[in-house]
Amino acid sequence: MVNVHEHIISLIQKPDPVILDIGCNDGTDSECFLRLRPKAQLYCFEPDPRAAARFKKNLNGCLDKVKLFEFAVSDRNGRIDFHPSNGDGKAKEWDLSGSIRRPKNHLTEYDWVRFDRPFSVETRRLDDWCNEANLNQIDLIWMDVQGAESDVIAGGRQTLSNTRFVYTEYSDQELYEGQLSLQAILELLPSFEVVTHYPHGVEGDVLLRNTSV
Repeated sequence: MVNVHEHIISLIQKPDPVILDIGCNDGTDSECFLRLRPKAQLYCFEPDPRAAARFKKNLNGCLDKVKLFEFAVSDRNGRIDFHPSNGDGKAKEWDLSGSIRRPKNHLTEYDWVRFDRPFSVETRRLDDWCNEANLNQIDLIWMDVQGAESDVIAGGRQTLSNTRFVYTEYSDQELYEGQLSLQAILELLPSFEVVTHYPHGVEGDVLLRNTSV
């Protein structure tokens, strides 16, 4: 994955890029970007308290450079149900699959992952948060939101129009209820073109460039 981060940074071509890490989990990706660009402005979002706790521990020496916001990004402001993932044995405390979308085919495609009782978390629209943060241009949105891509897009249309690159996970198998396919995601982002496609199994990742910025 390090090569992916390096490739994206080479495309951005800035010493101090503005990066939003939506669904940052334990901060692994943010840490990579910070290593590559120590002057980057990193804003990270994670609603799962287990992952947020690990984020703070892992980036303990960098918390003055990285801002963590412990809420979900979606199409509304207020509260929303979050479905936390878990597992047994080596997968105990597996928090990499939690989502504001209810799991669907994930239950059979990854039957070693279970989902515990949902709980309420704070949620914000990306446009409203960016307006309050006075962020007018974003160099990269790194998005790993487990099936909630359409929710982030719906609440962040203005922000996305001012965003240069978007990197997102996707699945064409509707792992979560209402999850959009890659083609449907692209239809919601008509000004973006595919730079690189990273398929793997029933999921994949894609890097998009905004042709209007």
